[in-house]
Amino acid sequence: MSVPQYRKAAALALAAGLGLTLAACSTKSDDATSAAGGKVTITVDCQPVGSQKELLKNWNDDVAEFQRQNPDIVVRSVSVGEQCNNPPDFTARLAGGTVTDLFYGYMTDLQQVLDSGQAMDITEYANKDTIPTWDSVDPALKEVFSDGGKLYAVPAKNYSMGLVYNKVLFQQAGLDPNTPPKAWPEVRAAAKKISALGNGIAGYSEYSAGNTGGWHFTSLLYSQGGQVLTEDGKKADFNNAMGRQVLQNLKDMRYGDNSMGSRQLLQWGDLLTNAAAGKVGMFIGAPDATQAIVSQFQGKFQDWAMAPLPGQDGPAKATLGGGEGYFFKKGLSPEQVKAGLKWIAYQKLTPGKGQFDYVRAKPQNYPVGLPQPLLFANGSDAQKQELELRKANANVDTANFALFEAGPVPIKGEPRNAQAIYAVLDAAMSGVLTNPNANIDALLKTAEDKVNKLLAAES
Repeated sequence: MSVPQYRKAAALALAAGLGLTLAACSTKSDDATSAAGGKVTITVDCQPVGSQKELLKNWNDDVAEFQRQNPDIVVRSVSVGEQCNNPPDFTARLAGGTVTDLFYGYMTDLQQVLDSGQAMDITEYANKDTIPTWDSVDPALKEVFSDGGKLYAVPAKNYSMGLVYNKVLFQQAGLDPNTPPKAWPEVRAAAKKISALGNGIAGYSEYSAGNTGGWHFTSLLYSQGGQVLTEDGKKADFNNAMGRQVLQNLKDMRYGDNSMGSRQLLQWGDLLTNAAAGKVGMFIGAPDATQAIVSQFQGKFQDWAMAPLPGQDGPAKATLGGGEGYFFKKGLSPEQVKAGLKWIAYQKLTPGKGQFDYVRAKPQNYPVGLPQPLLFANGSDAQKQELELRKANANVDTANFALFEAGPVPIKGEPRNAQAIYAVLDAAMSGVLTNPNANIDALLKTAEDKVNKLLAAES
């Protein structure tokens, strides 16, 4: 996850651990607009947690500089720990009405946010006046956060999945890190060699809890050429040969080869903690997974490289793409919305500032040069500026991502009601990774029935 990059289940400090209460997330609009001197006050979540000292300092420095440049705006930062990394927690806060004025959400959260009645239509406010780079933002990303022609959130991250692998372990296992697996049988063979190194090393590691298992099942299904839902989005479409192949691959590796380690039911932070400790040979993820390994789990980014997502018998037919953005709580004043957009513009959408402050990130040893986040349309002014800054300040060997960038796999978006569907598919993933006698057909049928009921209830 990029600090935060995209919300996955991570074991982060709760708000109480930072001296904040859950009530800090709930801000009445009249309270927020009554700051001394007529200043406009906004609350924003996903401030880095206290354990991320350098990232927290960067965030606070950005807030201070932003307020210096905009003396009429007060930004109140709120760190609620798992809200920004754990889908169930996010849903609970959404249902409870305890979200901040600007609250972080997945691209896949749009429907549940709209259903909750918590989101504000910001269409009339999002423009070059509030976000100077707005015309450069990829139109497809704006569309993800739109419904019925109305915009409800501003994109803040974007990613696509590939094969992330440890070059050091590849070399130790006698594998060439310059020729990583291109198809699933090659992944299986490499995983066996890496796990044979012993010392608790998993040749390949996979998620199966906290919605992350369903998230990865989806990407692996896309690699097979499948889709989670039918074209009309009304029925499940994974209980088929492609869905069975995904689970069979994992079951064969877990119990046939014993190349995935004995510890399962991994969530986002679990896998990356193991990876940072040099205990994972390969996993699927986005480019910024290496950044999380370094910035949050004290790993070494020079150990890692990335290749396109493998398919069953050759290159993947598609890969999962997604990301996140910031929604605006219903009931904000026009002044608060404009202030919020200006803050997001500064922190998330300005080359050289906030998440794009590569000059600051480089000496802090955070990876600079990753092909992510890709928020700006190719060839746009902001994209050119961001690329120049990235190249000028790169501290990551760009060769580590050369294969990933040179062999782009077609990106397929996340399905409707993705988080609820991912929660269902977690059970199928955990089933094949924790039970050597798991019945794949039964697991898929159960998941299919549950997803169909979920879709029917919302139609």
